[in-house]
Amino acid sequence: MSTSKTMAAATLTAAEQLELAEDADAGTPVLEGGAARRAERRHQRRVARDEAAERKRSARSGFSNPANPRRSWLLTLVTGLFVLYCLFPLVWLVINATKTQPDFVSTFGLGFGRSFALWDNLVTVFTYQDGIFGRWLLNTLLYVVVGAGGATLLAIMGGYALAKFRFPGRRLVFAVIIGAISVPGIALAVPQFLLFAKLGLTNTPWSMIIPSLISPFGLYLMWIFSDQAVPGELLEAARVDGASETRTFLTISLPLLAPGIVTTALFTIVATWNNYFLPLIMLKDSNWYPLTIGLNQWNKQANTVGGQAIQNLVVTGSLVTIIPLIVAFLALQKYWQSGLAAGAVKE
Repeated sequence: MSTSKTMAAATLTAAEQLELAEDADAGTPVLEGGAARRAERRHQRRVARDEAAERKRSARSGFSNPANPRRSWLLTLVTGLFVLYCLFPLVWLVINATKTQPDFVSTFGLGFGRSFALWDNLVTVFTYQDGIFGRWLLNTLLYVVVGAGGATLLAIMGGYALAKFRFPGRRLVFAVIIGAISVPGIALAVPQFLLFAKLGLTNTPWSMIIPSLISPFGLYLMWIFSDQAVPGELLEAARVDGASETRTFLTISLPLLAPGIVTTALFTIVATWNNYFLPLIMLKDSNWYPLTIGLNQWNKQANTVGGQAIQNLVVTGSLVTIIPLIVAFLALQKYWQSGLAAGAVKE
């Protein structure tokens, strides 16, 4: 092939060069100089037209490129309505936490009162009845740190062991866990109360902490996550290098399990923080109440003889109660989202 032919072929794409080579082998004259450049421009225009036609066809038929999804006004509207549905209680809570008790019962629920009393309500919440709200808050933190923290730790160790070790009775353990998940917690509250009454542990913090240590769903979640997130080959390499099982778990497996640990921790924290029925039947001393039972007692105060209605304090206390959960979810968002998406993509 001459020098001019070589230079003309170099300006073409790989597909064009292949076509030219085939034409040359077949005896077809090869384009030279300006003819080759004009052929290349025609080819590029043809590709651009084909891509534009494909985009129009996809828009009409409903197919979209995953890297550039097609906008759907219906989906946007449905999503917007769902966001409003989720945020409406929070907005109502924030607005009514700024009202005094007279404004709370006399003004529109989504409108502000005649005076902005948020700071006064916060101060009153923490000083009412000798600051019992602060005690309830500390009790809730105790139950969450010890109970939910212990449940997360047990779920991590149990799920990892079930996923990475083979032992007799493993299938039976799996069946028990699935069965435990299907049983609602409220169905176990009365048997637990009778058991703790026999042991003399009712009306003590242990009656809240010990049941919170068991999380069948957290154990199942860590089992599935450990099986997917920790490669068996990596563990075998660590064992060949002489690392003990404890060191392998702490230095290799635990960092890989971080998203699953955070997701499990959030589930157990929310379940313990919002637990209502168990402390209702286990605790009688108001000094050991969590926030859920304490705020409910304030809410019922107006129904007692000589009781004073303090709905503004109940609403403000509820706002204070959910702030730690909101902060926890926002701070750990990247971890628990990746944990929920684990296993969604085949590798």
